[in-house]
Amino acid sequence: MLAFIFNFLIILAEGSASAEKGGWLDAWNRNVDPYMNYPGFEAWRFLNLIIFFGILAYILKRPLSEAYKAKREAIRADLIRAEEERKAAIVKLAEAEARLAGLDAEKARLVEHAKSEAVAEKERIAEEILNDVRRLREQAENEIDRKSQQVRVRLRRYSAEESIRLAEEKIRSAMNSEVDSKLVKANIQTIGGMK
Repeated sequence: MLAFIFNFLIILAEGSASAEKGGWLDAWNRNVDPYMNYPGFEAWRFLNLIIFFGILAYILKRPLSEAYKAKREAIRADLIRAEEERKAAIVKLAEAEARLAGLDAEKARLVEHAKSEAVAEKERIAEEILNDVRRLREQAENEIDRKSQQVRVRLRRYSAEESIRLAEEKIRSAMNSEVDSKLVKANIQTIGGMK
C-alpha cells in the first residue's frame, strides 16, 4: 500500500513537471496507461478489487470482530467446559478403577466366605444325617422291641392255649368212666363229702 502511494506521488510529481508541456493528465496517461491497460493484465481491475475489499473490510470489521470475539469466547468456554468434563471423567475413571480393584478383593472375600459356609453347611448336613440315622436306629430298635414283646405275648398265649388244649386232649384220652367216677368222688370228698 505504501509502495502504491509512493508511486502515485512520483507520477504526480512527473506530471507537474511536465504540466507545462501538456498537463498532468497527459503525463499520467503516458506513464501509467501502459501498465494499467496492458492487455490481459489490466491493473485497474486489481486496483478496483483492492479498494472494494478495503471498503468491505472497513464496513464489516466491527460486526465481524464482534462475531469473532463471541465465537472465540464460546470456543474458550467450550474448551474450559471440556477440560472440566475431562477432569471429572478422570476422577470417575479413578473411582471406577478403585471399585474394580475393590471388586476383586470383594470377590475373593465372597468366594472365601462361600467356601467356609459350604464347609459349615456340609458339616451341619452330615451332623443332621448322623442324628437322623441315630434317631431312625433308635426308632427301629424300639419298634423291634415292641414287636418282639407283642410276639412273645402272642407266643405265650399260644403256648398256654396249646398247653391247655394238649392237656385237655391228654385228659380226655385218659378219661374213661372209671376215672371220671373216681375224680368226681375225690372232688366230693374234698368239698365235704356226701353224706
